[in-house]
Parts: sequence; C-alpha cells; structure tokens
Amino acid sequence: MSEHDNSKKLDEAAKTELEKLEAKGLSTLTMKDRLAIPSQCMPELDACYRARSMEEVACGYSEAQAVLEAQRCLHCKKPFCMDGCPVHISIPEFIAYIAKGDFDGAIAKIKETSLLPAICGRVCPQERQCQKSCTVGKSLKDVNKSVAIGRLERFCADYERNKGKVKIPSVKPATGKRVAVIGSGPAGLAVAADVRREGHAVTIFEAFHKLGGVMRYGIPEFRLPKAIVDKEIETLAAMDVEFKTNFVIGRTEKLMDLLDKEGYDAVFIGTGAGLPLFMNIEGENLVGVFAANEYLTRANLMRAYDSDHADTPIWKGKNVAVLGGGNVAMDASRMALRLGAEKVRIFYRRSMAELPARKEEIAHAQAEGVEFCVLENPSKILGNDKGRVRGMIVDRFELGEPDAKGRPRPVKLEGQSFEVECDTVLVAIGNGSNPLISKSTPDLKVNVKGNIELSDPETQKTFIEKIYAGGDIVLGAATVILAMGEGRKAAAGINKYLAGK
Repeated sequence: MSEHDNSKKLDEAAKTELEKLEAKGLSTLTMKDRLAIPSQCMPELDACYRARSMEEVACGYSEAQAVLEAQRCLHCKKPFCMDGCPVHISIPEFIAYIAKGDFDGAIAKIKETSLLPAICGRVCPQERQCQKSCTVGKSLKDVNKSVAIGRLERFCADYERNKGKVKIPSVKPATGKRVAVIGSGPAGLAVAADVRREGHAVTIFEAFHKLGGVMRYGIPEFRLPKAIVDKEIETLAAMDVEFKTNFVIGRTEKLMDLLDKEGYDAVFIGTGAGLPLFMNIEGENLVGVFAANEYLTRANLMRAYDSDHADTPIWKGKNVAVLGGGNVAMDASRMALRLGAEKVRIFYRRSMAELPARKEEIAHAQAEGVEFCVLENPSKILGNDKGRVRGMIVDRFELGEPDAKGRPRPVKLEGQSFEVECDTVLVAIGNGSNPLISKSTPDLKVNVKGNIELSDPETQKTFIEKIYAGGDIVLGAATVILAMGEGRKAAAGINKYLAGK
C-alpha cells in the first residue's frame, strides 16, 4: 500500500466510534442511533500521487470501518435494497454477518448468488441500484448517505482473497451435457458458474488472448486490478470450466457449428458491445484520433502503460481531448494522465448535472486534474500538414426542452464556435454490437442497433433453438452487474432446458 493514502486515519476514527457504540450496547441501538452513525469514507490514494500511478485508487475499508458501516443498516422488514440488485444478493443478511465480525459468513452469503463480488463491489453503480433504494439514504435524504453496500461487498471479497480462504463452489455429478459460452465477460462468467454447478461441462470461447472481457480490456488497472479478475477466473478453472482463447466465433468457427459439428447441447452468447461509435465529423481520420475503447484496450489488456515490459504501441498525447461524459470517458481521460498527458479535457454537450458517469468517477477525475468543458462539443477536428491532430472547432450549447428520454436537449448557440488546441482526440460516445456473429448466423434476429433479440426474456432464449444470449449484446452498453443478472437468468433457462432434454 502506498504511503499516500489516508487509511490509518480513517481506521482510527472508526475504532473510536465503535468503542462508543459498544459502550452503549450494540444490541440496544435504536433506529435513531443507527442513523446517527457517520457513513464511512473510502480510503483513497492522494490525488496528485495517483494521477501518475496505476495503483488502485480506492484502498478498501479496514475491519473497523466495515463493522461500523454495517451497524448503520436498519434491517428493514422489507429490504428494498434487494429490489435494486440485478442478481438479488441477500444484502441485509450479509451485512448482519459483517456487523457481528463474521466476515466468512458474509462472503459465503454473497456467493450464494454472485461469483464476482470483488469486481462488482468495485465497479457497479450501487448508487443507482441497491443503494438508491436503501432506507437509510432515503431517511437522510441523500443517496450518498445510504449504507455503503458495494464497499462492504468489496471488503468481504478482499478479506477472503487476502486470507487465502477462497472456497470453490461445489459441482454436481456430471450429466454428460455440454454448454458453449461465447465471451468471458461478466455475463459469460456468470453463466459458466451456474451451469457448471449443475454438473454440465462448460467451455468458454474468448476472442482475445486473455480472459475477462470488458473487465480486462475496458476497465483500467487503477479501478479494477487485473490480479483480481485473474482470481475470479481461477475459481472457474478450479471448477473444471474449459477455456479456449484466440477463438473468434464467426471466423474461427460459425455459431451453428458449435451445435451441428461440435455437439454442444446449448450455447450462450455474451460477446458484449465492443464496436466503437464515432461522431462522423470532419477530421476523424486524422492521426491522433482514437476510439476510447481501443485506447483503453491497448493500455489495459496489452499493458501499454508498462513500457519497460510491454512493446504495445500507443499514442501518448500531451494535450488530450476526450469526447463524451460516461464512465468510458472518465476512464480514458484518467488513463491519458497516467500515460503522461500534460493537459486533459472532457468535452460534453450537456451540463455537469447530466453527466451519465458515476459521481465517484467524476469526482476522481476532477481531483486528478481532468478539466470538464461542459455545454461544448466539437464539430470539426483540425489537422496539420502532416495529417496529425492540431486542434478542434468547438460549438457552444445551451439546454433546451427534454428529449424522448427526459434529458434536457442540447441546443447549439449559433455564432459562438471557437478553436481549441489539442494533439489527441479520444472518442467515448458509446459502443455498438459487433455484427460478426449476426452476419454469419442468418437466423439470429437482431434489432436496428445490432443487439440480439430474445424470444423469451425470462430465460434469455433467442429465436434459435438451444441458443441463449445476454449482457451488452442484448442490452447495449450496460453495467457489469446487469450483465451478470442476465447471465444468471440465462443459466437458469439453460439448466431447465437441459434437465428436460
């Protein structure tokens, strides 16, 4: 752990507060007492230090912090928090274990429904899901004051891993049935775990040379260390799940070949949404313009930031413009700093209030020195005589009437365009679905955006017998936990189908 974090100070404060509560009697705490317990801040690396480091920014709760935060739970008769969890973790129960100091019991309860707690605890937007429905946050009229469910989930997973106590889920006797899972992202891993538990043989096909999907190539090391992704995959390997990397369905083999030639009894498609979208403005073909997900893939999957040990080529701009306001834009801007950029600006055509990224990620980016240019968006990228980016023409906007989604519509202000200098442009305005599988599988139905359509959303079954799908390839770009939720539904559908086959 770096010396530049505030863990010790926060741990000491938590211990002091716990001593006061223990003196009062933990079993006698009233609702008012619990609401008065201060919410626990996450220890973090110093912003100036971490902006040039790939170390994980959030350092995790201490045991005292975790126990104190767990004491804030009101143990509601109706746990609304569970309604906001796509995989329906028994939240009050695992928090009750933490409050008693039984961390083994807590992680065991979590793993009844989630195989990826260390990952979900780090990257899921809990403030829009479980914590949004927390009674504590509603009582205090601030979702940021809700019980920190995600941080407690992360604490349990880290405790188990650091103690070397990771338990391998039990697997039922072999059924002789075989299931192919396409993609090793969160949806695919969730399917593999639940199907394998029922005794079916599982093979995961991954196009890249490393496993993990978006958790590997999309989310930076400083938010999700890849050693943690490796540990989660090791659990599946210990369950005898088979992995085939560098295997591109639609190229190496067609989708239907897995059923017709390879003899699999069912197939799950969880390939995500990795096709970058561009703005289609003049200058996007200049040297120095990149899709943010390509930029992040080079840095995350291929470790371009580690120039002493990796030969991955990457454009290290000094004056970087990032287009977009989502989590990918935050990740790309913060990665640019760590790759040596001197100036990083995010351009977003709405206001700060409309930024779709997690509030925590926005705050981290601001603290690290990323500038936010809101109500501004480029209409043209400018190049020099060598075909390289030298700047952009930027338009100013104001907010108008709500659009179809209820967000204020950005309205261009005529005559207020201006020029800015930059040598790199990272486009982070969203991703589409890779058409490779759908184009090579004529009977697979997709919508106008290329997302796979389902014949039965309850089981994630497609319009082709024996083929299921879930995650971003169905939803469009979503979240890790939503993809896992779809994976679990698909696994239940596959298991039911195979049981009746």
